[in-house]
Amino acid sequence: MSISDLFDSGFKERNKGHFSSIVRVALDNGVISDEEKAFLDQLAKRLDISEEEYKEILENPTKYPVNPPYLHARRLERLYDLSKMVYADHVLGPRQKELLTRFALALGFTPGNVAFIVDKALSLQVMEVDLDTFIYEMEHMNR
Repeated sequence: MSISDLFDSGFKERNKGHFSSIVRVALDNGVISDEEKAFLDQLAKRLDISEEEYKEILENPTKYPVNPPYLHARRLERLYDLSKMVYADHVLGPRQKELLTRFALALGFTPGNVAFIVDKALSLQVMEVDLDTFIYEMEHMNR
């Protein structure tokens, strides 16, 4: 097995882990809405998740662990995806914040500032910002 094969398989597994965590958020209320389904379809393409892998993850979304990326920008991208899914039903409450907080901690955000990060991420979703704006705002929120 070549080094590129190892990298590709590790990258693929991280993508599956990320996708499965998004699916867990979508399934939290027991139903995947049309908006959530459209987002999952788009995300699967972006993460290079095959149709077979998609179905497998839908059947068992806990099969893959959350693998926090090393780079802060990648963590913010994953937080964006997760916060977008949490807000997909346009209802924010304690359950949504709790769920996003758990995933934010799993992504490597620190317990000391995770509440602030989650609140900011969700407020940006309410404003319907795109990924680039989300990352910019999250990186500049303390300045």
